[in-house]
Order: sequence, then structure tokens, then C-alpha cells
Amino acid sequence: MQLPLPPHLDEDAVIGAIDPVKDVDGVTTVNMGRLLRGEPCPWPNTPAGILEILHRSGYPPAGRHVVICGRSNIVGKSLAAILMQKNDRANATVTVCHTGTRDLAGFTRQADILIAAMGSAGAITADMVKPGAIIIDVGNNWIEDPSRKSGRRLVGDVDFEGVKKVAAAITPVPGGVGPLTIAMLLANTLMLAEQQTGYTSP
Repeated sequence: MQLPLPPHLDEDAVIGAIDPVKDVDGVTTVNMGRLLRGEPCPWPNTPAGILEILHRSGYPPAGRHVVICGRSNIVGKSLAAILMQKNDRANATVTVCHTGTRDLAGFTRQADILIAAMGSAGAITADMVKPGAIIIDVGNNWIEDPSRKSGRRLVGDVDFEGVKKVAAAITPVPGGVGPLTIAMLLANTLMLAEQQTGYTSP
């Protein structure tokens, strides 16, 4: 299921209709509960993709302070639940910030790894980032751009040009987290198909 849904559809009702054994997005109540408990389940795709980016780029989260800006079910909450787990893929200290957070920059400047999933174009600026931090931009915002044929362009939640001068590493938008989200969706699809059929791919 593609989120967010149009406003006339009840998101909870649609999610509730998904069979947990076919929940390739990891969004059902059953699988979110399993995730929070640290039990085997399909992880939501974007958080799973973020973890792959961190590990494959040489920035494992273990022992680092991760600050997540955003508390959606499919990114912020689920990513926090993954990163705080006691295992060699996670084991981070996690802070979750949101629209009700006072002095957001005071928290973001503490981050060894800063994850922006706020849905607000350019909300994270260079002065909000600790030098040498790792920046993961989950933002997906369209802004007007008269220089483009379409009249608009896609940007993240991070001021890329400013922050890249301060950060040790930063993901672009587009082309950063998005492709990994799709890859994790396919990985979950394969995993759940194997569980249901008993077949294991070579």
C-alpha cells in the first residue's frame, strides 16, 4: 500500500485489512508490535534502507547518538525502534524530535547521525549540524523551480548545499534513500514469499 492515502480513505482501516504474513511494508499492528519487541518481522522499508546505507557506507550506528527528526509510523517511530535494539546492526542512543520539540537545533547539533524525516523543505540548515555528522535526508518535497520544464523540482528536508560543507557524509534527494526503500520492499517481498512457500532462494 502506498502511503499517504488520499484524505477520503481511512488509513487505519486499509492497514487493518492487510494480512500480516503479506505485509511487505511492515506497517500492520502485528508487525509493528513485533518490531518494537525486537522479534523477527518485515521492517518498514525506508528505515531498513537507512540501516543499509549506514552499514554499507562505513557508518554503523552502534554507540553513536542518532537524532531522528520526525515521528511518523513508517519512518521516525519504526526507525527509532530498530536503532535502539541490542544487536550488532543497531545499538544506538536514539533521540526523536518532532513539531513539538523546543530548541530543535539544540538536539540536532548533538547528533553523530542526523536523520531528517520531517516533510519540510530545507528545514535542516548548516548551523543545526555538528561538524563531521552523518546526514540521512528522507525528505520528499516539491518546490517551485521556473528553470525546470515542469516548473518544480524535488528537494529534501536538508539544505543540501549548505549542510554538505559541514557534514562528513550526506544523502542526496533524489537518489539517496529512495532507491534503498524500493530495494528493501523487494527484499521483504522475497522474505515473506519464502516463509509462506518454504522455498529458500539460492
